[in-house]
Parts: sequence; structure tokens; C-alpha cells
Amino acid sequence: AMASQTVITVQPQFSAVQQPGEWQTGLLDCCSDCGVCICGMFCFLCLSCQVAGHMDECCLCGSSVAMRTLYRTRYNIPGSILRDFCSVWWCSPCALCQLKRDINRRKAMGIF
Repeated sequence: AMASQTVITVQPQFSAVQQPGEWQTGLLDCCSDCGVCICGMFCFLCLSCQVAGHMDECCLCGSSVAMRTLYRTRYNIPGSILRDFCSVWWCSPCALCQLKRDINRRKAMGIF
């Protein structure tokens, strides 16, 4: 009797395509982390430097459109540079706080 052999017809492939991500909190979800919100309102530069530090970037870049776009791209969060620009231009504290909350939550989940 011959042993049955499995014939492989499809080779396993590695897919580099990431699943779409999402922000952990909304742009205006300030009350979801009051500490971050207070820091963003009263010590914007401190929070900006913290975000930049998490991202291994220059302290002055933390609240920039480039930082938001870099972060969004890194975690495959849908959006556009124009949307990032509008968020940062019209609501800098909210945009920075959202970024910091997202970093904090991803760190807590071990995915930062």
C-alpha cells in the first residue's frame, strides 16, 4: 500500500499589506483623558515635546502636520495630509492631545 501524499498547489505568501488602523480616540474626546487635556491646554509645548520624544523626533516637531502624518502612516490610520493640516491648523491642542492619547493607549496595549 502506498502512503497518500498531499500535493501543495498554492504556496504560502507573506502579505506586507497592513489592515487599516484607526485613532484610539476622536479629535474632540478630551474628557477621555483629562490629564492629557489639561497638559495640552496649559502646557502645549511640554506636551508637544513629550509626543516628539515618543516618536524620536526633534522637540519642536511634536505638534506639526508632519508628525501627525508620520504617526498616521505608521499605524495605517486613514486620512490625508490635507486633513492633518486642517486638524493641526484649526485645533492644534485637540490634534496634539489626540496624538498623545493614542500613543498612551498603544503603549498600554503593547503595540507602540
